[in-house]
Amino acid sequence: MTGTDPLFMSSGDLIADRRYQWALDRLARGDLAGAADILTQALELAPAFAAAWFALGNVRHRCGDRSGAIAAFEKARDADPEDFQGAQLQLARLGSGRVTQAMTEAYVCRLFDQHAARHDTALVGHLAYRGPKILRDAVTSVMYAAGRKLRFGSMLDLGCGTGLGGAAFRPVVDWLTGVDLSPAMIAQSAMKGLYDRLATAEIRDFLADEAANAAHYHLVLAADVFVYMNDLHPITTAIARVLAPDGIFAFTVETYAGDGVNLLPTLRYAHGAVHVRDALADAGLTVAHLAAASVRTEKGAPVEGLVVVAQPSTAMRAPATSGG
Repeated sequence: MTGTDPLFMSSGDLIADRRYQWALDRLARGDLAGAADILTQALELAPAFAAAWFALGNVRHRCGDRSGAIAAFEKARDADPEDFQGAQLQLARLGSGRVTQAMTEAYVCRLFDQHAARHDTALVGHLAYRGPKILRDAVTSVMYAAGRKLRFGSMLDLGCGTGLGGAAFRPVVDWLTGVDLSPAMIAQSAMKGLYDRLATAEIRDFLADEAANAAHYHLVLAADVFVYMNDLHPITTAIARVLAPDGIFAFTVETYAGDGVNLLPTLRYAHGAVHVRDALADAGLTVAHLAAASVRTEKGAPVEGLVVVAQPSTAMRAPATSGG
């Protein structure tokens, strides 16, 4: 799932909404000119129709009209202050906004709510998602190298989604907590019966509450979560505060050749290895394992990524293993 998928919000005008749907049908058939014409008609009826402006921006971009696309995305942004559509990210991608623009909670929540019912099929079936297995293999390697048994008293699954990560680790965890911003994703997780506790919350808010209550976890997992966050420093610092002294923090990121953070055409963030290492070090965490790993395939090609396992710097640990 990517941030380029359309997120429908009614204009309040039934005719404008219908024309918007007709435009998407034209777009699906490859008729860009027809889609643009119908979207323009819809916007004449509902000038503050954010979804139509956003769709028009996408159409113009596909037609090579950068300035027209920017103008449409600006209209979408102005009509939608909470940025449900992700117009600010599109503007950044087109060079008309901050490249490391943070995603709004409203955008991420609506994105996942709208895709929750078909999330597993799309991710595992169509994109060959294998993040949980890669993470379990990496954690197993670190634990065994340190002479530790693969068993955790408590695990926190950040951005748990529908529970794919929880399912991979449930057999070796006594108490499993999951948190996700999307109520629809949490509902999907609940139906699987994997978690002892589920919470619908923004991850950093949840971690702050857990730290205030002196909660500690033996394993913190973030599978395919940080692609929706720009700077990793705040989140790694928050995670360090709830990690047990001998705890393990395991996560995946998409990556690129640079050192910092890059917004990809998919509207997902890629993090350079240097940024990852710096964020962990600043949080008082030491890398125990960092290696290249592709957790998904898009358009028939593996997506570049990293799998990382870290521990508190004071923890007993084996020498770090690194593949990148």
